[in-house]
Amino acid sequence: MKRKLFHSAAALTLGFLVTPVALAQFGAGPAELELIKLQDDLYVIYNDFVPGNVTVLISDDGVLLVDNKYPVDFDNIMALLATVTDQPVKYVINTHYHGDHSGSNAKLQALNAHVFASEAARSKMVEINQPGLPNVTVIDHMRLYVGGKPVDMYYFGRAHTDGDVVVHFPEHDTLAAGDIFTVGDDLPQLVDYAGGGSARDWVSTLDGALKLDFDTVVPGHGPVTNKQVMQNYRESTLRLRTTVRELLSQNRSRDDVEAVMRSEFHWADLHVQMGLDGMLIELR
Repeated sequence: MKRKLFHSAAALTLGFLVTPVALAQFGAGPAELELIKLQDDLYVIYNDFVPGNVTVLISDDGVLLVDNKYPVDFDNIMALLATVTDQPVKYVINTHYHGDHSGSNAKLQALNAHVFASEAARSKMVEINQPGLPNVTVIDHMRLYVGGKPVDMYYFGRAHTDGDVVVHFPEHDTLAAGDIFTVGDDLPQLVDYAGGGSARDWVSTLDGALKLDFDTVVPGHGPVTNKQVMQNYRESTLRLRTTVRELLSQNRSRDDVEAVMRSEFHWADLHVQMGLDGMLIELR
């Protein structure tokens, strides 16, 4: 059954943040998942909006997943993997701490998978008592070899949260961007200030990722796209920051800034609730 929980932009965004416990309270069923082949050994497990995308690297020495959706989606993820490989999942990378990207950690660890994340993301998971804590953390950069294939994890700074990492597949010309980059007007920049996010730093974080050599991009949410679309998103993120600073320099009210965020940047209620006050303090 396709998840019907999220019917507006605000509610859709809520899915980025809910923990497995909160998800259970909503009673949502598993999402309707689609397996998309990018290359012979590289796939994306995709669904509309929420939960986040999963990037899959297959090798003769096991499978690597970038993100893993909610625990309610675990069985469907494993069923899709079984259609293309009989290898076990050995490695999991969380792009950040939110439950729709890391909710299946514990289930995968029970199958002996090792979970990687940034140190900041793990600290947030500890703080909120989230199950399935990462076994290994990344400070700036780490390279794994999965069946001899290089996989690079990079931390370039704060953006959506303070623990966002991107995952580069250099031999595949592909980047898994997590939620520093999403595709679609219903998925604008959400600054999770409680999770350490930053509207000020988001552009420089994107700049770091854009220096990598890739063409294909798997966003945190939305369809697979290319580097130019991510570059356009970077320009939109810069425009957001510049616009807010200009409004503040004009002594515009909070209500005025909110109206602009809603009309020009597609912010919904949750964006305002989570991001507006923090952004006004940070960019003042």
